[in-house]
Amino acid sequence: MSKVLIADDHAVVRAGYKQFLEEERSITEIGEASSGNEALMQLRRKNWDLLLMDIHMPDRSGIDILRHVSSYPNVRVLIMSGLPEEQYARNVLRAGARGYLSKGGSPEELLVAVRTVLKGNRYVSASLAESMAADLERPGDQNQLPHTALSSREFQIFRKLSAGAPLTGIAKELSLSVKTVGTYRSRILEKMAFKSNAELTGYALKNGLIQ
Repeated sequence: MSKVLIADDHAVVRAGYKQFLEEERSITEIGEASSGNEALMQLRRKNWDLLLMDIHMPDRSGIDILRHVSSYPNVRVLIMSGLPEEQYARNVLRAGARGYLSKGGSPEELLVAVRTVLKGNRYVSASLAESMAADLERPGDQNQLPHTALSSREFQIFRKLSAGAPLTGIAKELSLSVKTVGTYRSRILEKMAFKSNAELTGYALKNGLIQ
């Protein structure tokens, strides 16, 4: 028997997920959180088995929350997003999520993904699985988008830099030194072959990595 926490800042979206999940008999409790901080508070208060979470939250990004969820090893995370999976999924899975599902998917696909992740397995769509398998056959493919080469921490900081966050603000939020964040910034620019934060922002906007 499983307990599922739904984290999304839109009440109508949470209601829809809840309606679909109530069809799954193995789920005995469904909770809700409307922000990242509320989701973390719920995780501290109760033992949840699955966190079904939107990648974009009003106070924290899903990547940030994933790092906190690592403190709760029994909680599996399934990310739901309206963003293209080819842009986000690899980095999200690298950051610790057990699955990635498009919000444009069917209720049946949602239930399959939830069951798969609750069993301890990973879930990705058939198209993403095929793409990832193809990547293994052609390592270093020049056609891959630059951000897919970033580590989970680099991707987290890349998104904050792209959104215009200052180094001091990022350092405080992530409990890092300003020097460490600066080192990450230099590494990100080098990996992505950019020279400035403005180029990072342009790239992120073009590829739908920030809103």
